[in-house]
Amino acid sequence: MCTLINSMGTCYLPLTQVPDRVTLSTKAWTEENKSPNVFVSAENLGIEPKTLWYFKGLLTPWKGILLFGPPGTGKTMLAKAVATECNTTFFNISASSVVSKWRGDSEKLIKVLFELARHHAPSTIFLDEIDAIISQRGEARSEHESSRRLKTELLIQMDGLNRTDELVFVLAATNLPWELDAAMLRRLEKRILVPLPEAEARCRMFEELLPSLPEEAPLPYDLLVEKTKGFSGSDIRLLCKEAAMQPLRRLMAELDKREELVPEDELPNVGPITVTDIEMALKNTRPSAHLNAPRYDKFNSDYGSHALQ
Repeated sequence: MCTLINSMGTCYLPLTQVPDRVTLSTKAWTEENKSPNVFVSAENLGIEPKTLWYFKGLLTPWKGILLFGPPGTGKTMLAKAVATECNTTFFNISASSVVSKWRGDSEKLIKVLFELARHHAPSTIFLDEIDAIISQRGEARSEHESSRRLKTELLIQMDGLNRTDELVFVLAATNLPWELDAAMLRRLEKRILVPLPEAEARCRMFEELLPSLPEEAPLPYDLLVEKTKGFSGSDIRLLCKEAAMQPLRRLMAELDKREELVPEDELPNVGPITVTDIEMALKNTRPSAHLNAPRYDKFNSDYGSHALQ
């Protein structure tokens, strides 16, 4: 992890140093997640040099995209995939990267960030949890002057991207899109919903996380899919982890009954996951974001970018 010029605190990474690199796959994004709109929009960012000549004037590539949706649906993973697919320098920015206690420093950080992005172009600036940086202006009288100046500088810098041919792209993600300032929504030209996984996607996730063993009874994937409507990807992973912990708890209880210490190389294997374990996990795990799903759909209907061809 490296710092910006003058140690101003923001970090940028060449593509080869981006942790957990993810690649876009038509099969992965259209069959598993059932979100072709997300895939097509992200895929269109990776403009090949041989076709760059066409993207001029009115066909200039988008300068900003907002990924919004419930937490745990893979927005950050998609951002990493975009950075990998586009082969750009990746700037991973959070609120702590650009907010300073010193007067005027926050605006300078924003300005230096965009100058560095231009210098290392083609580049992608990823603003994670952007609602923490640029919520609606004037919503609260307690909003500090420095916060307003930071928002203004960010809006000015993003507006400048649309007036040049520089290959700098802004990708933002948020769980609270309705908190964003209207001026920022305008600059993020494409606003794409990353929804909760549908039934087929949930089934694929369970098959991947909880594979059935040949010598054991098949796991009830249909029951899992039916009982997990409204679960996010992270909720499903948590449920699978809870189910996998049940055999380990039984094994630990047996080991606690033994008076002598069992050598590490003689420890028994953890038993398989049973239907009872899955039923217990379903009782102990609850979805974390399903109550707000209609609100995301409403925002998508009002402001979202729908199916792209």
